[in-house]
Formats: sequence, C-alpha cells, structure tokens
Amino acid sequence: MARAVGLSDYASASWLAVRREASSTINALGLPRLLPAPSLAADGLDQIPDDFYTPDSDIGTAICEGRFALAGDQLIARDGSDIWAMLAPSRTFATRLHGFGWLRHSVAATGHDGAAEARRLVDSWANQFGSWNSFAWSHGVLSSRIMNWLRCGEVLFGDTGEDDKVRRARLRVLTRQVRYLKRAIGLANDGPVKLRCAVALALSGLCLPRQSGLYKSGLSALAREVERQILPDGGHVTRSPRATMEALIDLVTLRDAAEYAQLPIPVSVQKAIDRLRPMTRFFEMADRGLAAFHGSGEGDREALAKALARDDKPVKPFGFAPHSGFHRSEAGGATVIFDVGDAPRGALSTAAHASALAIEMCTPGGRLIVNCGWHDDQASNWREAVRATAAHSTLVLEEVSSARLLPPGWQRNLLGPRLATRPGQVTARRNEGDMGVWLEGAHEGYRERFGLLHRRRIFLAADGGDLRGEDALYRPVEDGPPEDIDRRLGFAIRFHLHPDVRASLSRDSMSALLVQPNGDGWRFRTDGGPLQLERSVYLAAGAPPQRSQQIVIYGDAESYGAGDKPPNRVRWAFQRLGRVGGAGGEAE
Repeated sequence: MARAVGLSDYASASWLAVRREASSTINALGLPRLLPAPSLAADGLDQIPDDFYTPDSDIGTAICEGRFALAGDQLIARDGSDIWAMLAPSRTFATRLHGFGWLRHSVAATGHDGAAEARRLVDSWANQFGSWNSFAWSHGVLSSRIMNWLRCGEVLFGDTGEDDKVRRARLRVLTRQVRYLKRAIGLANDGPVKLRCAVALALSGLCLPRQSGLYKSGLSALAREVERQILPDGGHVTRSPRATMEALIDLVTLRDAAEYAQLPIPVSVQKAIDRLRPMTRFFEMADRGLAAFHGSGEGDREALAKALARDDKPVKPFGFAPHSGFHRSEAGGATVIFDVGDAPRGALSTAAHASALAIEMCTPGGRLIVNCGWHDDQASNWREAVRATAAHSTLVLEEVSSARLLPPGWQRNLLGPRLATRPGQVTARRNEGDMGVWLEGAHEGYRERFGLLHRRRIFLAADGGDLRGEDALYRPVEDGPPEDIDRRLGFAIRFHLHPDVRASLSRDSMSALLVQPNGDGWRFRTDGGPLQLERSVYLAAGAPPQRSQQIVIYGDAESYGAGDKPPNRVRWAFQRLGRVGGAGGEAE
C-alpha cells in the first residue's frame, strides 16, 4: 500500500479550515449585509435552464403531505409544523434537505398543488436561513440549492399570479446566495463540489437579471476546474461514473443557457463536454444505467439519455480509459467493466472505494455481476462499509481492503473521510483478437503488509456468452523470500450478484446455476472451490438496500507463491446456458 496522506495535506487542510472559520465569523457578524443590496430591475429570471433530472410524482405527493424521506431517514411535518424548524435526523439528511434536490418532485406532485407547496417551502426556508447560516450556506449545499432553484425557476420566479413583492423577495434571496458564492468559491472542497460551484455561479449570471459579472466570474473559475478535473480521456478525476455524468449534465445545461443568451462559452468547456460524452457512454451498462464504482449507483437513466442527445453527433464507448483507469469489453449484448486504475489522491479520495481489479457485468438479461454500489438515498451508516474491498467483485486478502480509510478521530475531522492508503501501482494490459478480448490488471495493495501482489486476467468471448477469469497472488522475485515461507494467507474471491439473479449451488459446491429475470441461465465454475453462497446487499439502485447474494471462493495462499498454480492461482468462468427458466419461475 502507498501512503496517501502527508504533512502537506495537514498543512493545506488546516489553512483552509482557518480561512473558512474567518469567513464564517465575518458572515455571522453580518458584515457582508452592510454592502449595498443587489439591485433587481426585473421580477423574474432572464431564462429558465433545462432540468434533465426526472421528477417523481409519488415522492412529491409525500412531500406535499409533510413526509420527507432523504438519506435513509424520514422526517414528518404534521399539523402545519415547519420542516425547517425541526431537528434533522442526521447531517446527511440535512444536507439533502437544504440542497433542495427534492424540489422538482414537489412540483410534480399529483392530487396536490405541488407548485404552491414548493414556493411555500422555499419562502419558509428563506425566512429562517436566507440571510446566512454556516451549514445551509456551505459550498456543497449552497451550489446544489442554487442549481435546483434555477431549474425550478418557472415555479419560483415565473408569472404565477403571486404578488410581485413576494417574487422579488425570493429573487433577492437567490441573488444574495449567488453573490456570497462568488466571494467564497475559493473555500470550496476540491472535486465535484468546486466544479458545481463554478457552474452554479456562471449559470446564475445567465439567468439572474443584470448579473453578467457573475457569468464572467463563474466562467473564469470553471475554465480552471475543467482543466484540472476532466481527464484527457473524459473521466472525472475522482474516477466516479456518477461524477462524470453529473459534470456532463451541468456543463451541457450551462452551454445551452449560454447559447440561448447568445453569449460565448470558453473553448475549454466545450472540449470538456466533447470528452465527457464518450466517457459517460463508457460507463453505461447494457441496461443504460451506470456502473457502480467509486460512489456511483445506476443513476438517472432519463437524465443521462437527455444529456447525451443534446448533441447530434452519436458517441460510442471505447475500450480503454487510461487516465480514468478502466477497461470496457462489449460483445454479444454483454458488457464488462474492469477497474484497473490507481485510487484518486488527497481530498479527491473522500468518496473513493477500495475497488482495485473489481468487475461488473451486464447481459441482455440484466445485471449479473455487480458491486454493492452507492446511492444518496441510502442511510449514511452504510457509506463506509460499501467502500471496502469486500463490497466489490474482486479478491480480498486476509479480510483487509486494498486501500484503507482514515480512522475516526481528529485526522478524519480535519481531512474528511479520504483514503489513508492507496493500492500502490496498478498496471493494466489489453489484447483483442477474433476470439474475444483479454484484459489484465495487477495491484500492489497487499505488498507492503503481506508481501503479495494481486493479478487478475479476464477474457470475454466474441459472442458475449463466456467470461473467464484468473486471480493470482504472487510474491515479486526482487522482494526475496518472506521471513516465514510456511505462512498461509487467507483470501476470498467475491462475486456479488444483482438482486434479480437467483443462484443455487451444485451438489459438489464446485459450480453454481444463475438465472436472470428473463430466464437466461449462466453456469459459474471454478477450479478453486468449494463455493459458498453468502448474503450480500445492493445499494446502487436506491433505497432501501436490496438483499442479494454473492458467490465466494475461499482459499489459503502461500506467502512465497508465484501465482502460476493452486493455491495461489484460481480460475473461474461464467458461461451462458441459454433459457433455463421463466422470469420469476424456478430454474430447471
């Protein structure tokens, strides 16, 4: 493992904390309110940006009835009580609540006047938090709220028959937040939050009347961030499929708004969009959802499709993303994605997973092999567990993750839940032929502690019906013999199955029959058994967590093994059988 935290990290985080505390003190004293109030020459927005995300009328109906289900918790405002005066059940719940991502659902509510309720909730928030609040105006919450208010601008700032004074007051609160963001954007956390802050600032400059200076400031910040955060192959620097998709949606939203206003957009931003489009397609599985790596879930399929359709030129996924660190193989309707990249560094690793050499596989029958994944609707107490290696379809040595998080305490309080160690150097190779595609990766995450490297080779046949693999643990020759050459190290090779897959072991526990919802059958075989079927959980599709199963191969590796034969080498295969049972029926 490579250490991921150094003295410079503590120094920069401490200095940032000092600057934030000074900013909070200034705003708590109300000094910025002594500045001249922004002048508004209109009662509404100059334009309403498109909202790519899909509203859910059922969620909206619950909100109109006072029931807020966010981040795995629920808060109910009964008998006219004010949701903003109630104690949030968790910090993550409060983050989602104050971010207003639920606002589009409220507007779409059926059986209620969802638009009126949305305005009431916004005005109630403004009465209590519209001047300033250290939590509610923190960068991640603030930028999300600005974007969501703008996307619901027709309801909040349009001509809805309200008193013009009410609409102007709402507009002043929005403008005050944006002007604060302009002053404080340099204090934002690195990564997706800082990128969204820049987009929110620039988009506000296009939408708010007579605020072109905000657009210029936002573009200046955005130009810097896209150069830093959007990799040459189009992936986001966090290696997260979700962050890649959200960056694409945000940038396309901004570009479309700039075109409507007939204003130029930096070439760097358009080039970032051009890189993001094929990379987002790269992360799409056969069911059009995203692969569940590094804090991602399946995502909003409709939003992704709309963003990709904004450009006439079709995009096709490529095979290898060298900067993002992923391989993709596609054949016969089957898609395999293979994580062969190093973990992100520093503050960019606060959502990273220990997923070195993990795979996901989707077939015409649906998702087959998955990682546990993540979705913001899940309860926060799951978050750390699903970042561990054991929550991914890969090998785990001695139940230790290939990358480890900072433990709870002052270090995490200062630096956030970033990685304390990374899996070291990760290497990858690819070989394509008429028979199929061979992929190979290796990582050093266990070298320092256990003296072994993990290598994985996988092969997807040209018809998509045969996925073969080999996992090996080996000691590099240059490291010499270990102190105890007789020591055995326990390992587990895990294949998490999608909740819709039904699995049953053979009598000798050396193979397993897998049946997908459409009746397609797959046989899993290995030379390293016996196999075990254990419980797992799938979080990538949204709350609540779904029960699932995982195939596990246990073994004991030799500490001086070369990885060329058992027990340090395990071979396995998923082979399509054809239709073996009806959807929902019993396998034959």
